Amino acid sequence: MMKSTQVVRALAALAQSTRLAIYRLLVASGPEGVAAGQVAEKLKVAPATLSFHFKTLSHAGLVESRQDGRFIYYAANFTVMNGMVAYLTENCCGGNLDACKPGNK
Repeated sequence: MMKSTQVVRALAALAQSTRLAIYRLLVASGPEGVAAGQVAEKLKVAPATLSFHFKTLSHAGLVESRQDGRFIYYAANFTVMNGMVAYLTENCCGGNLDACKPGNK
């Protein structure tokens, strides 16, 4: 289980529209990730700006990178993402999981 300080750091990293868009793109891409250049192209973000955002997401543990030749691929860290979701929903609906189903208010 993640600690509250880890969750706060992750949520703070995602509390910016460009970083949130980057993260959502990486989550949609799956564990193989996406080349940094493709992320820049899809989201229309300058490379220097993109590097800044990747650094913030990496420090929060939300993304991982790997070098393949001259390309750097970034992927969502699904372990951290799932840990964050588990932390946020740990006591969902006071243990009444039926109340947490979509469509219930």
